[in-house]
Amino acid sequence: MNGFTTRPELRGTFGMVSSTHWLATAAGMSVLERGGNAFDAAVATGFALQVVAPNQNGPGGEVPILLHTAAEPGAVSVICGQGPAPAAATIERFRDLGLALVPGIGLLAACVPGAFDAWMLLLRDHGTLRLRDVLEHAIGYAERGFAAAGGLSEAIAAADPLFRSEWPGSAELWLPGPRPGGLVRSERMAATYRRVIAEAEARASGREEQIEAARDVWYRGFVAEAIGDFTAATEALDSSGERHRGLLTADDMAAWSATVEPPVRLDYRGWTVCKTDTWGQGPVFLQQLALLDGFDVDGLPREGPDFVHTVVECAKLAFADREAWYGDPARFDVPIGALLSERYAAERRALVGDEASFELRPGRPDGREPRLPATPEPVASAPGTGEPTRVPVTGEPTRLPATGEPVRGDTCHLATADRHGNLVSAMPSGGWLYGSPAIPELGFCLTTRAQMFWLEEGLPASLAPGARPRTTLSPALALRDGEPALAFGSPGGDQQDQWALAFFLTHVHEDRGLQAAIDAPMFDTLHFPSSFWPRGSEPGRVEMEERFPGETIAELRRRGHDVAVAEPWSLGRMSAVGTEPDGVLTAAADARGGVCYAAGR
Repeated sequence: MNGFTTRPELRGTFGMVSSTHWLATAAGMSVLERGGNAFDAAVATGFALQVVAPNQNGPGGEVPILLHTAAEPGAVSVICGQGPAPAAATIERFRDLGLALVPGIGLLAACVPGAFDAWMLLLRDHGTLRLRDVLEHAIGYAERGFAAAGGLSEAIAAADPLFRSEWPGSAELWLPGPRPGGLVRSERMAATYRRVIAEAEARASGREEQIEAARDVWYRGFVAEAIGDFTAATEALDSSGERHRGLLTADDMAAWSATVEPPVRLDYRGWTVCKTDTWGQGPVFLQQLALLDGFDVDGLPREGPDFVHTVVECAKLAFADREAWYGDPARFDVPIGALLSERYAAERRALVGDEASFELRPGRPDGREPRLPATPEPVASAPGTGEPTRVPVTGEPTRLPATGEPVRGDTCHLATADRHGNLVSAMPSGGWLYGSPAIPELGFCLTTRAQMFWLEEGLPASLAPGARPRTTLSPALALRDGEPALAFGSPGGDQQDQWALAFFLTHVHEDRGLQAAIDAPMFDTLHFPSSFWPRGSEPGRVEMEERFPGETIAELRRRGHDVAVAEPWSLGRMSAVGTEPDGVLTAAADARGGVCYAAGR
């Protein structure tokens, strides 16, 4: 039962693309129409997003990718495009600088930018097109211009004082800022990509060989050299209120490459949901499902208080485990098997009561004692951080140092499907235009993902050279009865695996189509520590779109929840594509934010 939806759910048999920007979706669909497959389309969409949504991601960012190939029915892989901390990034180094947290903006928070290599790995191993073919649309948008949308003009305006006073390279690239809907160009970013193509084609003639050459140019050629020179020579103001040089070097770039990994997965009511390993927060989605599997979710009305209460209380338990147990599994023995076991879920489920909990309660998987990070000292303002994808309902929004103007980080999502049975879900992020000073020679800035490390020894997510930060980036791919069925996700930092979960539960338990499930009123909790500087939390806080019935909100408050009512269409920016058993492909995109779009036939 779907009724009215803000947009039609697309249905066809040829191919589908859905993303958090209509121009990127158009790029991906164009690639499908020219004979490319879902992997080619995903790469083209991802590069287009770097250009048209520079306040949400960029070439200096990262991306986790989940994929299913028609050549291996039922098999799902993860491409890890999350780069690690630099070799010089030690807890002692930051302590010597007088820092208790990794800053949220500036050069100190840079990890190796992993997006380019991840996209190249996907293109080389599963795509069919050449490098210049998948970069064509991104370069075209950058050179000829695109309309400022999705908060881009507002983000540049908010960062204007910082750019003018502290980050001259960023001022050179982005100022004066465009009016909403005005034309934006990124000629230097385009020039960087044109040079990568030229050098790759000069070295090799074959498709795969050119892609390998491009990877080398990026991580061991002029791009890496420019990044290393810039971070070594530039003192940039960051969230600490001080100016610091970066730690990322050309050697760090050369030492890293994207990897292919198996997903972490969980079976739930005939579905198998796949996520990244615990270097991302993705398994928290699965832990929530494991907890909810013991409740009669089918009998809980989606907009009623019992549904919201149960989901929120399960989220509090799962995210408490994230804080205590998640980190780079190559560096820390994460008990993921125990965390996802039925026995552990049953033990934890018993903690869900009739009233709202205000405690952060991690569990003891395999009898191991949890350890939570020390509570950080409160910060008067929270400059240069966050990835909320929501309209604030209380308190101060994120503020940049030296400006007082609010600014919010963000992320992108894309999903693609083709008639052959290939399916992709990816979450590009990082390298936001105001996260770090722009490198003028390259036309982009660096990721600040290292802010998700703790400067405390012995934690799963403690800072260490070569470790991956426990990122919030969490695309999802699901099988139904062993067959590829759904690729989905939403930007939103710590809320990604809450909004996506609400969408998934609505689709599965209420049999609502993709668009109807996206349109349903959203909610989340801020109960646990934020992954972003300054790492604050709001115990008991629940955000709900005001489209929820007043009776539901009142009853949740009676049960003790600290409910904050958000704008009607403000929480989340979902995009999704699906495949049905008869071969029909589906797609949908969120009306929230006014930029997400799906295309297909």
